[in-house]
Amino acid sequence: MSRVAYVNGRYVPHNEAAVSIEDRGYQFGDGIYEVIHIHEGRFVDTELHLSRLARSLREVAIAPPMNDAALLVVLREVVRRNRVSEGIVYMQITRGVARRDHAFPKGIAPALVVTARHGAAFPRDIDAWAGTAITVPDIRWGRCDIKTVNLLPNCLAKQKAREAGTYEAILIDGSGGVTEGSSTTVWAVDAHGVLRTRQLDDHILPGCTRAALSALLAEHAIAFEERGLTEAEFRAAREVFLTSATSYVKPIVRVDGVAVGDGAPGPITRRLFGLFARHADGVGHNQASRLASAPGIG
Repeated sequence: MSRVAYVNGRYVPHNEAAVSIEDRGYQFGDGIYEVIHIHEGRFVDTELHLSRLARSLREVAIAPPMNDAALLVVLREVVRRNRVSEGIVYMQITRGVARRDHAFPKGIAPALVVTARHGAAFPRDIDAWAGTAITVPDIRWGRCDIKTVNLLPNCLAKQKAREAGTYEAILIDGSGGVTEGSSTTVWAVDAHGVLRTRQLDDHILPGCTRAALSALLAEHAIAFEERGLTEAEFRAAREVFLTSATSYVKPIVRVDGVAVGDGAPGPITRRLFGLFARHADGVGHNQASRLASAPGIG
């Protein structure tokens, strides 16, 4: 079956999908994006992703191409046409097409592209799901809280991770603090047994999986601190795990070739992996939306 994409009002074969060479996303990286996990035919954490999408658009002053209800219709239709029950749906919004000029053009419509692709089923074996990481300097710009398509520094970091045979590159800023992964949120259980993740600010993306997990932690009375880790604290951590729409809760058992804790997923990570698996399955909450449900329901 050929893949289908949505491009500016039309559903087209994936291999025929195209945007103008003067699209500002192509020329300047002047755009934002979102990715929603699809699990067993449900969108996971829809409201969180749509809220972050709206925030990113506001921060870069791009008008929404349509309201949320209409956007959900498009997302569901792309997923339906591609028959995806496990995978992701990707949406990208740019400022639009105009003659190349750094300043924002007037009177142009934003451009919207939506694609979907199949992915592996949600992991059930935490030990098999565990991964490794390296650390690299954080060379990104000053507004990493916006989910922009300007991802070259992230790509360079991820490539270093791939070349090292690891899953992720964990970024260390100029002051020696852990920010996040190249495409993930970083969590750690420190040497004193305290679960920590960096506070939200301009230097990290407000992860939707982070937000969902934070809500689960509160619901189950599991204490954690939104407090940054120094590189030394991070290297002394008992447990490390990552979160994202496609990493879920992913244990990291070695960093720069050195075992984290005893080199296996720790007890807190194991518990949170189980809690998030239930969340993704739609057990005990209503955040994951059936594709067949009403368009306005998240």
